[in-house]
Amino acid sequence: MRFLPVFLDLKAGPVVLIGAGELLRAKLRVLAAAGARLRVHAIDGDHDLGLGSDDTARVTLADGDPLTTDLSGVIAIVCAGAGGVGVAMSARAKALGLPVNVMDDLEHSSFIFPAIVDRGDVVVAVGTGGTSPVVARRVREKIEALLPARIGELAEFIGAFRKSINERIAEFPLRRRFWERVIDGPIGAAVLAGRKGEAEAALGKISDPTAFARTDKPEGSVTLVGAGPGDPDLLTIKALRALQDADVVFHDELVSPEILDRVRRDTARIPVGRRVGRPGIGQDAINKRMIEAAQAGQRVVRLKGGDPFVFGRGGEEIEALRAAGIAYSIIPGITAGLGGAADFEVPLTYRHEATRITFLTAHRARDAETVDWLTLTDTKMTVVVYMGMTAAPAVRAGLFAAGRSPETPVGVFARVTRPDAQGAIGTLRDLPELVRRINGGPAILIIGDVARHAGSLRRETPENNPKKIISDLLDAAE
Repeated sequence: MRFLPVFLDLKAGPVVLIGAGELLRAKLRVLAAAGARLRVHAIDGDHDLGLGSDDTARVTLADGDPLTTDLSGVIAIVCAGAGGVGVAMSARAKALGLPVNVMDDLEHSSFIFPAIVDRGDVVVAVGTGGTSPVVARRVREKIEALLPARIGELAEFIGAFRKSINERIAEFPLRRRFWERVIDGPIGAAVLAGRKGEAEAALGKISDPTAFARTDKPEGSVTLVGAGPGDPDLLTIKALRALQDADVVFHDELVSPEILDRVRRDTARIPVGRRVGRPGIGQDAINKRMIEAAQAGQRVVRLKGGDPFVFGRGGEEIEALRAAGIAYSIIPGITAGLGGAADFEVPLTYRHEATRITFLTAHRARDAETVDWLTLTDTKMTVVVYMGMTAAPAVRAGLFAAGRSPETPVGVFARVTRPDAQGAIGTLRDLPELVRRINGGPAILIIGDVARHAGSLRRETPENNPKKIISDLLDAAE
């Protein structure tokens, strides 16, 4: 390790920045974002540096030769696009014992700029010894993806209480244990979820911090996680962190193996969902098992296909967790309707053509008395039916009876976002036949004029080629 990572206190004095062009402006943006006071020498005479209103108070545009400028109180010198001036400035800085960076010139630099992950009070610096800034940037991107967005807020939260708590805990190991329990438990989770007030209230209820630190039994919690429609790359960063932190995952049957592979290897994985014709263990039993696991101190993830709050019974599970006094959080996922629309390029809304959307489940569609089909006949409404293969005959019958045109465009999209996704497009009249073209579910139906805009249907045949179908539909409309 040639370069030791050191964090420079930018309140200690100004930084002298010397250079020209976009290289100077890029370095200026980095330093200004960090809150540095800057004395800028634009050696090309271009003082249009693109400063924001918040930066002007901390940035001074300097005149004169930077090689003879007064460096009293300066804490560092940075040269970007300075050419030979940078080399000469490096010699002067080293003679005065000042840290100096000459961009892309290790020989004349005594420090380098790392790739930075900035989360407020939490800052991560990634360096490659100046050999490859692109590698450093790629590593930074990986770290950015792993760190919670509010990790800086968590550090700030701990800092606000640290002195008062530490004064109440005499032994250093117990202090460390106390803060580990806070950060890793429901209090830390509440801060990271943006519920700072709830976290403050919970921390305030700890009457004996020493006893809290000595408690062996960890506090359990439940996180409802939306797994999305199938593609593991559509998992949110927050969902990935939850899967890595979980002690046990209760998952739906339709959660793909590729998504389950993102769960930590030693985590228990328990299928609790149901498929058509197989009812599963029932919602009450699922609630009971989640609550028991959390009460035993486990970090529980309830992994649900799509989004927990879109036909996922997430609301029922939250009510059960509330009644049991279990700490919980919710991580949304991409629901199948949105995933399928994006996968097959079907805009669910379209200016002047589709201004409203209705989501319907197959269960309700098959029970004709529970659906007011008359509300679904508006030609400017897109209807998305989940688990639509089994509901297709009932949907067609209900819409026909209500008066919707048999020529209404319809798309049937199966296994959306997965490698074997497949679609078929036609009209409401042909809906059962479209379903037969699809090689198995799960599938959604998208009903409305927007289906005409579908793109590739993956496994195209003469019957489901979108250009031919749309052309036929337009001819029929004429």
